[in-house]
Amino acid sequence: MNIRKATITDLEGVWTIFAEVIKGGDTFVFDPDTPKSDLKKYWFNENMSTFVIEDNGIILGSYMIKPNQIGLGSHIANCGYMVSPNARGKGVGKRLCEHSIQTAIAMNFEAIQFNIVVSTNTQAVELWRKYGFKIIGTTPKGFQHKTLGLVDTHIMYKALK
Repeated sequence: MNIRKATITDLEGVWTIFAEVIKGGDTFVFDPDTPKSDLKKYWFNENMSTFVIEDNGIILGSYMIKPNQIGLGSHIANCGYMVSPNARGKGVGKRLCEHSIQTAIAMNFEAIQFNIVVSTNTQAVELWRKYGFKIIGTTPKGFQHKTLGLVDTHIMYKALK
């Protein structure tokens, strides 16, 4: 598996994963009916760096990294990760997490903060904890889960320096 900076030519491969992941309405805030035309602003925006992980030319996952806030809050990174349902359980999420931490350090961020981790997404919560992220807050009923209704969300944080 190889991780590299994404280019606009990767949009189609990333869209395939993005569309599949959000249609469940269980892990991301994006509306399951988000049109493909919105992917550029959500995953390839000029204020973020986007990466893909591929194996034999097939994109298995992607992440984006950006400042969590503008101006005086820009020293903290924010990231989003998506893994193809066909690639789950193969270490793709771990590789993306490791790469994003190193990328954040290289970009001179002080920390990484995830603003909304759905509490019922236990695989993600466990993975982030394994890599040193801590739950620093919980928003009661912060997510409209497609099948479970309103569920809590976590803010997770990892200092880099």
